[in-house]
Amino acid sequence: MISVSALSGYLYCPRKLYLQYVLKLEEPPKESLVLGTVRHNCYDAINKTEESIVKSIGRGSVFETILTAYKREHLRILHETIEKNTQQIKNVSLAPEDVFSKTLNHIMLESRQRAVNIFSFIKKKNIYGDELWEALTPKIISELSIQSDDLGLRGIIDMIEVYPDKKIPVELKTGSSPREGVWPGHKIQVAAYGMLMEGEFNQPVQEGYIVYLDANDRRKVPFNVFLKDEIKSLIQKVNAIKGSTEAPAILANSPKCRSCGLREKCAQV
Repeated sequence: MISVSALSGYLYCPRKLYLQYVLKLEEPPKESLVLGTVRHNCYDAINKTEESIVKSIGRGSVFETILTAYKREHLRILHETIEKNTQQIKNVSLAPEDVFSKTLNHIMLESRQRAVNIFSFIKKKNIYGDELWEALTPKIISELSIQSDDLGLRGIIDMIEVYPDKKIPVELKTGSSPREGVWPGHKIQVAAYGMLMEGEFNQPVQEGYIVYLDANDRRKVPFNVFLKDEIKSLIQKVNAIKGSTEAPAILANSPKCRSCGLREKCAQV
């Protein structure tokens, strides 16, 4: 059983995947990865507290009241998440207050977007509290662990948007977004999650989305048979690397090597 992240790892660098999977070498922590972890943990907690916020919205609530409720809860989540990750933050020579300032704007933007969506839904339906929550779509399943024995694949999906007639995988990504579309590894990840969901829920999954948090940009990834075939081929290639005793060749003149935390050990293999 291999992880979905190993598929995108193979696309990025087969040799690095070999160092990590076969030789069990660990890349030193990076600031970007720690910041990404904090944001992912925040969004997971935000998704899981959505129900309590929505159910607390009473008849006659105005937009500012709803926005304040979201901001208050999300700010609490941010503080708690940073506290839980304090050691990892210090390991990359960051101060907790720096992480707070780097993350706050993203979280407050999420608060406003959710408040706008809820208020618009209330204006259309004129319902509140428990009734509002029951009618609200999409519902969000957060951090779902899923696997398929048939595919030999497992992973944890950031978010699944649940509509009355379909389910859509959504991956949250930090860092820069491409000028168009999504990065190849991200496309493979979200499509692989779609394949896992088809087996888990026994219904077709036609599309997924990548949300680039730093750019506040949501991009669609249509699924098709060619993409599924590519994923099946990647599964075979990753399994071949896991069973190999020889490391793949070093990437030739690749800019990826400059930012790789395993570059020194890579040269020694």
